[in-house]
This record gives sequence, structure tokens and C-alpha cells, in this order.
Amino acid sequence: MNKNNLLIGAMASLLFTSCASILSGSQAKVTIKNDEVTAPVNLTYDGKTERNIFLPYKVKIKRGFKPTTIKASAKGYDDVSVSVKKQFNCTTIWNILLGGLPGLGVDAATGAMMKPESKEIFLPFKASYQDDLMETYVTTTNNNDNQERVTREKPGQTSLEKTIIRWFFDSEPQGARIMWRVISSVPNEVKNTNELYLGTTPYKGTRGFNIVGLTESNAQDVQIEIKVRRKGYMDQTKRFNVRQAIDQQEISSFFELVKTDEE
Repeated sequence: MNKNNLLIGAMASLLFTSCASILSGSQAKVTIKNDEVTAPVNLTYDGKTERNIFLPYKVKIKRGFKPTTIKASAKGYDDVSVSVKKQFNCTTIWNILLGGLPGLGVDAATGAMMKPESKEIFLPFKASYQDDLMETYVTTTNNNDNQERVTREKPGQTSLEKTIIRWFFDSEPQGARIMWRVISSVPNEVKNTNELYLGTTPYKGTRGFNIVGLTESNAQDVQIEIKVRRKGYMDQTKRFNVRQAIDQQEISSFFELVKTDEE
């Protein structure tokens, strides 16, 4: 066998004995999600830190045998920590068939023989302002102004309808369709609604809360759901508490759209 054949044979052997490493790599993509969190999020994982990102967001975590811990923080929410467990990567089977034990050794050394159990990781954020808001609600429940109810018979008469709320939504890429609807946990007072078209990103506007049945007291139990859609990208949904929106006089968020054909 001449030198050229030896070189070709060595290259082929190296290719076959690192099949899973080449096909899968030493990192895996996962999508970090929480549809209700609208604030910028800080992430720490595998020794890396990413600041001021918006969910959902794709990251690359190490494969390997050890779980990856993802720590996250956001203004208005308690810090959370999630452990991402790993499972066997089926691509390694091809490596065993093609490269035998040497190929298995390569995958074990690089961690390519393992992958995350799920491609989507949910961050269980809990709003840190809830207790403070609840105390405010209890204190003000007896105030007559808090019992003004939005009705169709007398539109525009309540303070809720007169309060101007700034609505602002943007996305990357822009041009996504925006739909909104009411989600109520007190359906006997405020009913859920179907989705309504709002506009396309970037969207700027001002609106009052002319939601039938809404009062200052039950606003804490009502949410505005915003959904953005764009062809070729995953739908994204976020929810905003009406009481919080009234206090801040704003509903706004940024959506970083994720392509549907990405793995």
C-alpha cells in the first residue's frame, strides 16, 4: 500500500470514528421559554452569561454526561434555576457501527454521545410583586371608585376607560401580525374574548380598557394575551396583567422570532 492510500485510509478512519461528534457536535441547541415574562432576562449556563435577552431564546449548551444548570433573573420576578438533564444520543449508534469501540471512545470523550432530554426548557418565573399588589387590592376594595364597572350601556364613563395605556410591540424580524384577546380568571364578571387583530410590528398606539365587566378590583384577575405570527416562524404568546398595565400605563414587549425549520 503506497503513502497516498495510507493517508486516505487514515482520514476515512478518523471520519468514521468521530461520526456522532461531527454530526452532533459538542453542544446542543435548546429553546428557553416562558410566554408570560415580558421583561429582559439574564441567563447563566455552562460558564456563560447572556444579558437582556427576550424569551423565547435559543442557546447552545454542552452535551456531556453532567446536567447543565441554567440560572435566570428578570426584573419583577424571583430568580429561577433549572437543571437540564442529558440522555443518550442515538447518533452514537452509527458511530459504533462505523467506527467500533474507537468511535465510541471519541464520542464519550467529546460528550457527543449525550444530548438534552428536551429541546425546550421552561423557566418557572414567579412574579415577585404579587404580595405587594394583593395588599394594595385589599386596602382599596372598599373604595367606591374601585367598583366602577365597564358596561356597554354607558361606554367611556369609568376611570378605567379614561386611563390611556401605551401599547408598543416590536419583533425581529419585523412585519409580524399581532393578535390580542382577554383572558379572565373571573368569567362571571369579565368574559374571555376571541382573538382580535391589532396590527403588525412595529406597533405603537394608545388605548383604554373598555373591557365589559372590568373594575379596579377585578383587574388583577384579568390578563391581555398578545400573540405574534409570521410565516416561517413559530407563534409567540405573552400575557400582561391588566392591573399592572394600569399602574404602569403601558403594555409593551419585544419578540425575537424563531424560525420553524431550525432544529
